[in-house]
Amino acid sequence: MRCLNAAIDTSMQTMTSNQRTPQPAPAAAVAPASANGAARARLTTEELFAGAREIVLVHNGREYRLRITQQGKLLLTA
Repeated sequence: MRCLNAAIDTSMQTMTSNQRTPQPAPAAAVAPASANGAARARLTTEELFAGAREIVLVHNGREYRLRITQQGKLLLTA
């Protein structure tokens, strides 16, 4: 009976601590390999924007703005 109570206590502590601890965002999923065999990262716009409507991407030292329009479309500008 003591082992059962200890197991229940441990389970309850785990549940309680999991409820209080924010869970990290899921890691980017890996999409199927491209034609050349390299795996591609796959992100949702929710993961990429994290609640924002606009983000800045830097490519080859240049800034680009990626924005979600009022119509829900993506707009990339230099």
